[in-house]
Amino acid sequence: MTARTWPRRLAAVLYWYLAASFFIGFVTKFWPGPTFFGPAYAEKFVDWGWPPWMRFVVGALELVFGLMMLVPRRRVRFIGAAGLMFVLIGAVTTHLIDVAPLYEEVSAPLHLIIMIGVALANWPADWRDLLHPLDDRSVRAAPSPPVRRASTVR
Repeated sequence: MTARTWPRRLAAVLYWYLAASFFIGFVTKFWPGPTFFGPAYAEKFVDWGWPPWMRFVVGALELVFGLMMLVPRRRVRFIGAAGLMFVLIGAVTTHLIDVAPLYEEVSAPLHLIIMIGVALANWPADWRDLLHPLDDRSVRAAPSPPVRRASTVR
């Protein structure tokens, strides 16, 4: 194995772990009853001052951005990490305003710090890369070979 194999594998394990944790968050937010984390999220969101349907929006964002963490393109992972950062900033703000035990308020700030690290690790070289995340700039930058046409003169 090369020296670059282990860091890539560790990064892949981290991305899969983060995607799995946000997938669990998605499932628990769509779950109608109590979860293994406590009461139903519909009740939690109302206690936090949000409408109960907001859990579906947050859960869907967690699913989409979490799945973007698994795409093996840095620009897509950056967009996913940046989106999760915005969701987690809202979660951290909500947990700071809410009065709860410390063990319930550790997860969101910890995930926010991890997402900042992932976003910085996948930061695009040029901001225009974000406008076309699936466009390969190296293909566009390379000049195309001249096309030879057969002469029509006999």
